[in-house]
Amino acid sequence: MANKKAWATGLLTLAVATTAMTACGKSDNNGANASAGNDSSAPASSAGASASETGATASGEKVKIKFYSYNLATAGQKEGTQLLIDEFEAAYPNIEVEGIPVASNEINAKVQADLAAGSPPDVAQLVFDGLDFAVNNFGAKPLEEVVPADELAENFKGFSPNGLKLGQLNGKTYGLPFTFSTPVLFYNAKLFKDAGLDPEKPPTTWAEVKVDALAINKATKASGVHIGGSAGADWIVQALIGSNGGKVLSDDRKTIAFGSPEAVGAMKMWQDMIASGASDKLNDGEVIEAFSQGKVGMLLFTSALQNMFLGASQAGGWELKAAAMPSFDGKPTTPVNSGSALFILSNDKAKQQAAWQFLKFATSERGYTIITSKIGYLPLRPSIVEDPQYLKDWVEQNPLIKPNLAQLERLQPWVSYPGANWHQIETILLDAVQKSILSKDDVATIMQDAQKRAQALVQ
Repeated sequence: MANKKAWATGLLTLAVATTAMTACGKSDNNGANASAGNDSSAPASSAGASASETGATASGEKVKIKFYSYNLATAGQKEGTQLLIDEFEAAYPNIEVEGIPVASNEINAKVQADLAAGSPPDVAQLVFDGLDFAVNNFGAKPLEEVVPADELAENFKGFSPNGLKLGQLNGKTYGLPFTFSTPVLFYNAKLFKDAGLDPEKPPTTWAEVKVDALAINKATKASGVHIGGSAGADWIVQALIGSNGGKVLSDDRKTIAFGSPEAVGAMKMWQDMIASGASDKLNDGEVIEAFSQGKVGMLLFTSALQNMFLGASQAGGWELKAAAMPSFDGKPTTPVNSGSALFILSNDKAKQQAAWQFLKFATSERGYTIITSKIGYLPLRPSIVEDPQYLKDWVEQNPLIKPNLAQLERLQPWVSYPGANWHQIETILLDAVQKSILSKDDVATIMQDAQKRAQALVQ
């Protein structure tokens, strides 16, 4: 019992600390390839390397770069992130990476303040919904202006095309996707069996989710289902709206679309889940604890929680399973990512080159092996899951990642809102979602009002 309680407490603590669910991976050593030097893209030593490859200046001096990272400030992710830094420094002895932990909900403000003070980081780990702001206010450097075109093209080989788009704006790559997850449907196989359901046949549509959730609630008194992401950040909301055929922002990035029939329809589904008793009214932090204790049948949330839930299920004596995000009656789902990209902010040419080498290593085959097995996020170089040098053995021992990997093929970018008011626009949407799903008020009226107020903030 004490072990189970410890897991639940740890889960809740992490959920509260990372409300946006963009930094909620968990270190897991099970089956991981932890040996250094397995990535062919990183040299074993800097002997014979060019100055740009090692980060050395023309005089041969060592280059030091500052790296702001919220993974370094997150329980369960610090160790894996530090391993990335340590292995990089071993491969590139002329580059020193000063990793500076900054909480995810403070990192944008710190970067902005340090820019104003004239001491910005050289590399920053920033969340995707702030992409537009980082480009237009932080002076993020497009990689196309830092890296020769042939080298950039070579590095992009093997990178998930849908993943690569996440850090691009106006045809240029400002952020290199780093830590990444999609919404998956976790479910409790024991509660399925107790309700007379087949855990090998999880629901694939929201209509089926409602039927199964009501069956679980009736038979076990547990909550049937919870859809996460109604607070903190809007990536799951965007995924739901997109999967119903809608958008939150027009393609020309000028018009807010919260009040469209498709967006309203997605929120009506969510409202009905709660009104019918299929879903609970818990907040996201509370439901993470409840799910870990075996009190919730299904939970749509970030895949980065997988390792934590796996440990909780083992401690609590129930089986964790995972399925793809459900659809709206035959419409294709459009999973949206959470997570972050690495941005180069330095104006110094030598530091830009050193920063590029760090970005390249962190998102290499070896880098993503560490990110997936030690931190808990998806590898954006999909071929490594079949390569025994990297993640093949780990994936075989951790099959729950497979639905998440499959969703890369349908991935849609987490839309960043234009202008300095981007966060206020996101907050207006999330407030409207909360009001819609937790009340019996007219969803169309709520969402259309939110659209109008958000539109007034578009710059």
